[in-house]
Amino acid sequence: MPPAAKWMLIPVLLGSATSALAAPEPSTRLVECSTGDCLLVTGRRDDRHAPVSINGHEIAVKGDCRWQARLPVETFRAWSAPNARTVTVSVDGEETKARLPVGMFVRPEKLTMLVIRPK
Repeated sequence: MPPAAKWMLIPVLLGSATSALAAPEPSTRLVECSTGDCLLVTGRRDDRHAPVSINGHEIAVKGDCRWQARLPVETFRAWSAPNARTVTVSVDGEETKARLPVGMFVRPEKLTMLVIRPK
């Protein structure tokens, strides 16, 4: 490959890396809240007024570009398919999937063992 061709590839590679880093995926985790256990969903958006939906239900969020929402686990279970492993998060109409915490839909009587290690 001629040396000039190598220099032409750098902007292409940098452009694809930048677009991959620009929009991090939303994330989920279980937290305690006033109503019991809640699912904390966090994400980013370019416009602080852009609507956010979880599994097709528009929700109120806290924050501007970096947002978060707490949903009672029972509400989230009602909005989800049985044994779901992901949640659909829509920000301004653009949908992405986020992984749910392990054991989110397992009934305690069917759970044999769950090992949680600190980070």
